Amino acid sequence: MSEPAPAIPDLTLHPGELYLARTPSILRTLLGSCVGVTFWSARLGAGALCHGVLPRAPRGLAERFSASEGPRYVDFSIRYLARQFDALGARRDEVEVKVFGGADVLPLLSERSSRPTVGALNREAAAEVLAEEGFLVTASDVGGKRGRRIHFDTLTGQVLVYRLEAWNGAGDGSEDAAL
Repeated sequence: MSEPAPAIPDLTLHPGELYLARTPSILRTLLGSCVGVTFWSARLGAGALCHGVLPRAPRGLAERFSASEGPRYVDFSIRYLARQFDALGARRDEVEVKVFGGADVLPLLSERSSRPTVGALNREAAAEVLAEEGFLVTASDVGGKRGRRIHFDTLTGQVLVYRLEAWNGAGDGSEDAAL
């Protein structure tokens, strides 16, 4: 009789958290207007997920943030994980990056204002910082009016995306996907 395979760690990240896994893990999070970014290097066997709540850290404050305060911000999280992958010896062109979330989950508020929504600002910050850092986004599922639940397998780099019902109860016709 063979021994059962050891259980793979299964971690749920909350808003404003990030995690870098050096062993196979499942990283999960729930996204509305927040943005989740996955980083994966097959060669290093490393995967990471960040769950940014707000687009940009206040100017001048990012340098003073502790590891517990900075991950609330999309820009800080991406730059922090970029440095972590640099320290592991990863080249930017070998790190697979995927972006999720940034939905306008409260459409009534977003439709009444000419100002961009938090979801839109988070999507914009993620795209700009990833480009500045030299990462190519290989897949994304962003925007819309529905939140998402994602499950990231750090062994394979695959991300399962489950789209949640819209606040008004009407779906937008999207299906769940594996990216």
